Amino acid sequence: MNVIVDTGCANLSSVRFAVERLGYKVTISANPSLILSAEKVFLPGVGTVREAMKNLAQNQLVDVIKSVEAPLLGICLGMQILTEYSYEDGIAENQQGTKCLGVIPGHIRKIQPKGHEPLPHMGWNQIQPADHPLFKGIDNKSFFYFVHSYALPVSQYTLAQCDYGEPFSAVIGHKNFFGVQFHPERSSAAGAQLLQNFMEM
Repeated sequence: MNVIVDTGCANLSSVRFAVERLGYKVTISANPSLILSAEKVFLPGVGTVREAMKNLAQNQLVDVIKSVEAPLLGICLGMQILTEYSYEDGIAENQQGTKCLGVIPGHIRKIQPKGHEPLPHMGWNQIQPADHPLFKGIDNKSFFYFVHSYALPVSQYTLAQCDYGEPFSAVIGHKNFFGVQFHPERSSAAGAQLLQNFMEM
């Protein structure tokens, strides 16, 4: 069984439909035993990191997600909460931000475009992927659909980067944990191919 974690703050059905269109069975659940026994795990999210972490804590899922051994894919906000800290709402880095899951090193910061690009970064943008199984059949500079104002800077854990006035991590990975800042379920053929590649990992 494949599981979409019920984060309580996402349009979970769109992810489920996207996976089902590829021919896979998937269920939405906050049941720890189902999550820990799943073949693949999805962690979608929309909204704020603070609210997402609050929901996970209330459902006693923080340690559960950190213990997942199967490949896990965080989507949009779900990618951000895989990192160590998020500095939202103008919180400076010398202050305590929102503690995240900490399974992929890095801190989430507000995008600082050097031009006049508006926030949120919303719409189609190109990515530059590394050589990784997640990108099999996906061309360099393929377009994906983004909606976000905060991002992870490019680091050694970046598998693909994007540029919106400044470069940021579009895809990250560490051990069995992966995250995509864009919405693959809304990214047409390229998004479907990425989900297919994840399911085949």
